[in-house]
Amino acid sequence: MTQHRSIREAAPEAVMLAGAGRAILLQLANPAVGYGVARHSSFATDPLKRLHGTLSYIYALTNGTPQQRATMTAQVHKAHRPVASAEAPDHPAYDAGDPTLQLWVAATLYDSAMLVHRQVFGPLQPEDAEALYRDYGVLGTALGMPATLWPATTADFEEYWNRQIRQLSVDETIRGVAGELLAARAAPRWIKMLMPVARFLTAGLLPASVRDMFGLKWSPARERALGAFFRAARFLVKVVPRRIKHAPMHYYLKRIPG
Repeated sequence: MTQHRSIREAAPEAVMLAGAGRAILLQLANPAVGYGVARHSSFATDPLKRLHGTLSYIYALTNGTPQQRATMTAQVHKAHRPVASAEAPDHPAYDAGDPTLQLWVAATLYDSAMLVHRQVFGPLQPEDAEALYRDYGVLGTALGMPATLWPATTADFEEYWNRQIRQLSVDETIRGVAGELLAARAAPRWIKMLMPVARFLTAGLLPASVRDMFGLKWSPARERALGAFFRAARFLVKVVPRRIKHAPMHYYLKRIPG
């Protein structure tokens, strides 16, 4: 089985997209992120825009040219500049330039990717796991997060992660934003056809406590189906040609100048 020792090797695998919805809902479950998205994005008309932006960002930083990395970093910083507000009766304070929120966004991307990676490719050797973990810090530092804020080791990250999960909360506003994302009513037909699988994977991969916050249904039968999905994925990654496995990355990179 393939063992990925760097983010450059791991990120192109199409199967890693299985964790994308999980990462975004975990981001939304931090109220300071969730309200920033709810009040400064076009979820009603383009609920998948954040997903597309996230994937473009990841692929550019991990496998893009220097110009593509610079382009995506500049675009993200430009989009984040107006996303700030003091606390108000109807929402918490939020600021997309807050390094602790940038850390949380990067953490959700790393943890979701590694959850899928373990299911499909198996556990990494400890030294490889630490090297890959350090690589993922770039997803935060490119946003503006100081490198020293990224927990030093995977053990430190696990402590941080568990602490953050206990602090998450979801209200009706954030639940509505997540509902728009998972419904994808304005998406092209081919994306709508994939959304039942995306909703299934998102619900199944979320921590149970967060799944309940969003009101997503789960059952033992769905848990068994999730196991079957990953058994199939473990077989497919061995036989599917590389050009197909990496097709989503090439699609997004072609859309980025440079």
